[in-house]
Amino acid sequence: MTGIDERRTLGDLFGPARDQGARPTCLAFAASDLHAGVRESWEPLSCEFLFHHAQRRAGRPPTMGTTLSATLDALRHDGQPREKGWPYQPSVDAASWQPPAAVGEIHRRTGEERRNTVDEIVAMLDRGRPVLALLHLSASFDMAGPGGLVNPPADERPDVARRHAVVVIGHGAYEAQRAVLVRNSWGSGWGMRGHAWLTENFLRPRMFGIAVLEEKADVTLLAAST
Repeated sequence: MTGIDERRTLGDLFGPARDQGARPTCLAFAASDLHAGVRESWEPLSCEFLFHHAQRRAGRPPTMGTTLSATLDALRHDGQPREKGWPYQPSVDAASWQPPAAVGEIHRRTGEERRNTVDEIVAMLDRGRPVLALLHLSASFDMAGPGGLVNPPADERPDVARRHAVVVIGHGAYEAQRAVLVRNSWGSGWGMRGHAWLTENFLRPRMFGIAVLEEKADVTLLAAST
C-alpha cells in the first residue's frame, strides 16, 4: 500500500477474507477468524455455531446483531467446531435454527476485553496477538478501494447506529499518524482483498471496544447439538 510505513503485520496467521453476506454476523465472523488465527494453523471455524450460542446466551434472535460479552462467553463455554461442522448459512429460519446433531471437535478459547486505545492495540500486535475491534462506521469505511486506505475527511462523523467488528492484524504509519491493518468480513472485493488500513483519525472517534483471546485452548472431542 503506497504511503503506509508498515511496522508489524500478522497476516500470515490468516487465510482469505470471508463474507458475512447480508446477515448481522460481523462480530461472530471477527471472533471466529481471531480464534482461527491464534490456533497452530489456519482453518476456518464455524461462525454459525458461535453466533447461535452467543444469541442463545444474549436472548436474541438470529436477525439481530450479538454482543461482545455474549460472544466471549460462547467462545469460552460453548466453543466452536470447524466450519464444516456447521457451515455458514446465507439466511436462517429462527424456528429451525439449531446445530446439526454432530459437529465434530469443539475448540474453546478464553478472551478478555482490553483498554479501548490505539496504544493497547499496538502493544498487543507487537506481542504477536491480533485484536478484535468494535467500530462505529462512516462513509469512508464503505469506500475503501483497492488502495486500502481509510482516512476520513475532518468533517466526517461516525454513525453510532452502524456497529461493526473487524480483526486488527497489523500496525504502521500514514504520514504523521498511526494506522492499523484490519481484516473485514465483506469478502475479497472490499479494500485490498478484504483488508484495509484505518488511520488513527478514523479510529479514535469510532472505536468503542477491543478484545483479545488467550493462548491457552480447551478441546472437547465430540459435541452434540444443544
